[in-house]
Amino acid sequence: MDKIIIHGPSYLKGEVSISGAKNAALPILVSSLLSSGTYEISNVPHLKDIETILSLLSHLGATVKRNKEEVKISSDAISCFEAPYEQVKTMRASILVLGPLLARFKKAKVSLPGGCAIGERPINLHLAALEKLGADIQLENGYVIAKTAGLKGARIYFDTPTVTGTENMMMAATLAQGVTVLENSAREPEITDLANALNQMGAFISGAGTDTITIEGVRELKATSYRVMQDRIETGTFLIAVAATGGEVEIKNCNSIHLEALIEKLTAAGVKISCQKDSILVKSDRIIQNLHVQTQPYPGFPTDLQAQLMVLLSQAQGASVITENIFENRFNHVAELRRMGANITIDGRTAVIEGFTPLSGAPVMATDLRASASLVIAGLIARGKTEISRVYHLDRGYEQLDQKLKTLGANIERVRGVS
Repeated sequence: MDKIIIHGPSYLKGEVSISGAKNAALPILVSSLLSSGTYEISNVPHLKDIETILSLLSHLGATVKRNKEEVKISSDAISCFEAPYEQVKTMRASILVLGPLLARFKKAKVSLPGGCAIGERPINLHLAALEKLGADIQLENGYVIAKTAGLKGARIYFDTPTVTGTENMMMAATLAQGVTVLENSAREPEITDLANALNQMGAFISGAGTDTITIEGVRELKATSYRVMQDRIETGTFLIAVAATGGEVEIKNCNSIHLEALIEKLTAAGVKISCQKDSILVKSDRIIQNLHVQTQPYPGFPTDLQAQLMVLLSQAQGASVITENIFENRFNHVAELRRMGANITIDGRTAVIEGFTPLSGAPVMATDLRASASLVIAGLIARGKTEISRVYHLDRGYEQLDQKLKTLGANIERVRGVS
């Protein structure tokens, strides 16, 4: 099992390019199940989660070919309609195959998914929505078994905004008879990217990026070529890393509009940020002001950047408060940060971070994807050696993060195959 070793503190300087967005690539790759023909999807990052979804598509009978950042997929020979536990246990996004299989092939059997242990993310919203579209849903032995004589458009209201639920229903509704309206939908940019890809395939989707999405069903879709958007969470992670370590970095191939909530907070904390059309210049003198932050669905402050921001605030002037409103168990990184000297108190969904606290290198263990990124940032600002284990979590969502940081001057290395 790999480990990452960091000798800090580090000063980051230079330029870095952002990879394609994992959370956009996953549903776009899955959307290839909706029609025959060969899809050409570009700007696909090399990540463990991407490997998992491509393996699942191959298991279902799709032909998958990868060349660097481009993936070609043909679903002409789909012969299996079951996503088994072994294929989906590591990633919740695997549930995204449910809607497309049901829409095109009228049946699907999908294992209840796994993924990071950061809180309850039940798929009941997916299942209730599919039933409204005319699916018969049964839960048996840890599997969702779905069938339909044909999906029909309906008005669906999500009790809470759900990203994968919105994506699943949007894909399913493209081949449903009639009009489907999704209310209280998630508004994330990745959903808009999926809608753009589906429309390029011949779908009629409007309202993506708002809380009401309308899908006019069509008889069939066609294969297309599509370029995945850049990863806003990777962009945000680098913004925070530079803010925490000091220095000056130009972040290229990114969209600052997708990170307005983070940029507003970092600016309030004293970080200098200049945004261009497809790049961001960030400068930090490490004099950080304390903040009060609440995670919210997009366009609010993203829960996927909460752990990273917490590390920055451990170096702020005074006490900061973070309230986690999305996932109830997303403070698993706190225990590891305390091992490095952070002074953080948890009360339910609220964390109080005492600032200006020196961090010291220590052996730590990643507990989930974004927690692993927070430990990397902590290692960059800590004095001494930090050894991070279970970095397979990191590899699920960050493409060569250690190598990118190394080009910016970090003393970081990956030790492979450590027991």
